[in-house]
Amino acid sequence: MFPCVSRGMWRAAAVHTLTTSRRTPACRLLTTRDAPPSALADAETIFSLSSGHGRCGVAVVRVSGPSSASTLRCMAGLTRCLPPPRTAMLRSITDPIGKEVLDRGLVIWFPAPHSFTGEDSVEFHIHGGSAVITAVLQALGSVPGMRPAEAGEFTRRAFQAGKLGLTEVEGLGDLIHAETEAQRRQALRQMSGDLGRLYQDWSHRLKRCLAHVEAFIDFSEDELIEDGVLNQVDTSVSYLRAEMERHLKDERKGERLRSGVQVVIAGATNAGKSSLLNTLCQRPAAIVSPIAGTTRDIVETALDIGGFPVLLSDTAGLRDSSDLVEREGVRRARERVEQADLTLVVVDCAHVPTDAQQAAAFLQGHLRSVLPAQEQTDTAFPADRCLLVVNKTDLLPEGERQKLDMELRRVPGLPPVCLISCHTDEGLQDFLTLLHSSVKTLCGDPLSGGPTLTQARHRAHLQQCVAALAQYKMYRDTDLALAAEGVRLALTSLGRITGRVGAEEILDIIFKDFCIGK
Repeated sequence: MFPCVSRGMWRAAAVHTLTTSRRTPACRLLTTRDAPPSALADAETIFSLSSGHGRCGVAVVRVSGPSSASTLRCMAGLTRCLPPPRTAMLRSITDPIGKEVLDRGLVIWFPAPHSFTGEDSVEFHIHGGSAVITAVLQALGSVPGMRPAEAGEFTRRAFQAGKLGLTEVEGLGDLIHAETEAQRRQALRQMSGDLGRLYQDWSHRLKRCLAHVEAFIDFSEDELIEDGVLNQVDTSVSYLRAEMERHLKDERKGERLRSGVQVVIAGATNAGKSSLLNTLCQRPAAIVSPIAGTTRDIVETALDIGGFPVLLSDTAGLRDSSDLVEREGVRRARERVEQADLTLVVVDCAHVPTDAQQAAAFLQGHLRSVLPAQEQTDTAFPADRCLLVVNKTDLLPEGERQKLDMELRRVPGLPPVCLISCHTDEGLQDFLTLLHSSVKTLCGDPLSGGPTLTQARHRAHLQQCVAALAQYKMYRDTDLALAAEGVRLALTSLGRITGRVGAEEILDIIFKDFCIGK
């Protein structure tokens, strides 16, 4: 028999769980024997164009919900059985009211729960002309019980059916919006569940810790709990906290890869900053003129540098000015440099002294005038956050250019140096190689190592989780109830990332791990 239940609601809930039929946890994946979640059982049938707007060869119209089968029958002229699941069938697509043939295309039947949404679903693969698409969508809208899907509603239903976790949903969204190869790889890895499995593992271990602490609080007086249970919890909590802290120390590589590396071109007026921008994006994005102070606002463009996303910004030349507009441009330029992941400090080679020591002093002083104070030391500048670009080298004789290149490479404390000419493209390939290496370092390799954080909300919830585990350590020896609350808060914060947490799962672990009442 289970021990006396007069010690609180928690134990009463435990007894209720034992004496009543178990409910299927809301987050568990459906099987063929499971009924759909209540949120889906009463859902309307929705439809939408899933292949994107615009003229194309083939368009895909998706239907999901309880009326999918009847919709397939009436629009594909199926009077008897439905097509074999997940098998394409060529049919005439007809208007269910006027019986007019709208198109001839493929229909595919996905019975629940083996569909993207976990519901009965249908796909119509039709010709991609706008008139055909409009006619099919209007025909679907005329079917009783059907309505157009809202933005993201198919994915929302997949989440509600347990087909996708929140991190996988976010990975799917990132995959749809991926513009570079590295973004695609990171999004696909997250959508496949790598990040979700990491968080689910942490969640499972936290549930076990919480179950053990709760059981110790409620049943230790009955001598039904093994010795050393709390010591095991202490060890687990310590390991979990250390793992989460290491996970948070990723230098925001995943977030940077997802949103793009902020690369800012900065320097004095007429150094060739706008020319460098135009050279990199291969179009006249910024006005170039011999007049100093031509660029007064931020000119931004998106680039793909070796598969990595870059948001490249040209800024106003840094100098003192009495012109109010130019002064505002300089203020914005300095603000953008402070926010940059990587700064390209451009220098006109004509201003660099020929003497090696004087050149080193000049460039160090110039870097200090451009870069934020927090990125400087007395002897060095951050090699991973700054590149020094010496421009207009086509104006130098070949011998002087080579001598300058050799001397600058020997100067200690300088960031990586590139000598280029935006006019002749001399040195540009070496610069692009160095730029790609710097961007790759800032983003990391999305396929190597453990999965990285990709969302600011993940970071915020994990920081709350670490703080809650610190609460456990703080109250472990003085108030075990408050210590348990810290583990519970940590579990809740982690559950907000994955979208899956429930009290019944904790009770399940208790009954599995402890032979209470045996």
